[in-house]
Amino acid sequence: MRWKDEELFHVIHKVPAGDSPYVRAKRAQLVEKDPSRAISLFWAAINAGDRVDSALKDMAVVMKQLDRSEEAIEAIKSFRCLCADDSQESLDNVLLELYKVEVHINSLLNIPLFIYLILVFQQCRISGNLAWAYLQQNDYESAERYYM
Repeated sequence: MRWKDEELFHVIHKVPAGDSPYVRAKRAQLVEKDPSRAISLFWAAINAGDRVDSALKDMAVVMKQLDRSEEAIEAIKSFRCLCADDSQESLDNVLLELYKVEVHINSLLNIPLFIYLILVFQQCRISGNLAWAYLQQNDYESAERYYM
């Protein structure tokens, strides 16, 4: 492909340029429409340290599409420690969506658990936002209390 054609390909298919494990996974997911291959390539990207935050989130989304939500939840819980602090909230959002699927799959028997999880995620988000605000005001003691 010529340079302009290749650039247009990446824009049309929303696939990043290059040949890294993450790029190959996105190509398998979005262009080849091969979710099983995409998952194995996302694992390869995570193991190689290639865009771990994005690879973990994207892999979880593909797993959800394949009704593998429980596996996706475990993957995020196990590997989120490799992700940057600024991606934790988006990982929480993915987890919340996965938990919604799991609750639905279990015939909504755990509604109190689901409500509890929503409240916990919301509380964490609020606490994080408050901590950040205190940090911006150089009130480190209050920021630390909310981060804890």
